Amino acid sequence: MVGLKPPEVPPTAAVKFFSAGTAACIADLCTFPLDTAKVRLQIQGEEDRSTNTVEYRGVLGTLSTMVRTEGPRSLYSGLVAGLQRQMSFASIRIGLYDSVKQLYTPKGAERLLAGCTTGAVAVTCAQPTDVVKVRFQALGALPESNRRYSGTVDAYKTIAREEGVRGLWRGTLPNIARNAIINCGELVTYDLIKDMLLRAQLMTGSSPPSCASAPGTW
Repeated sequence: MVGLKPPEVPPTAAVKFFSAGTAACIADLCTFPLDTAKVRLQIQGEEDRSTNTVEYRGVLGTLSTMVRTEGPRSLYSGLVAGLQRQMSFASIRIGLYDSVKQLYTPKGAERLLAGCTTGAVAVTCAQPTDVVKVRFQALGALPESNRRYSGTVDAYKTIAREEGVRGLWRGTLPNIARNAIINCGELVTYDLIKDMLLRAQLMTGSSPPSCASAPGTW
């Protein structure tokens, strides 16, 4: 840190942690209706929903049907759990990536290992919030009398009481595998491209030093 100007001082792990979570929450606010539509389309056709005759067709059709039959608020059913998930999941997955990468020393492999590590830890910590979020998104399609949870906190308590604490971590292993792949694809690719741009100095308005101007050359 000695000798660095304020803009050149790298952000701390805490700053990265908070920034990643905040950015993910803002993104979730913008895209949550699409996530809800995805869940509704995925659960459509289940036998225990035979009492519900609503049929969803495509993304836009699902969104418009939900607004017409359940009201605009249905698009954000489970938003509280979704924001809790992003604040815990993205903060670990993205915010701690650089810090974890420094723990691994083999050149090249540290990016993949860091991506897998932060992805797995993030899913393990955030899985209960993901379970509750999906439950709310899915239960919104059921009649009011069939809805089990009165709120986000009640959902955590009810699942733990009726299904055991393990119920809050349902689907953790496949979610870890999925997000480990996603994390490696997203963060490692981003990291490699960022390093390439920095080395080429494409974002600084100057070109890399040529052989004629490099120290020790004539």
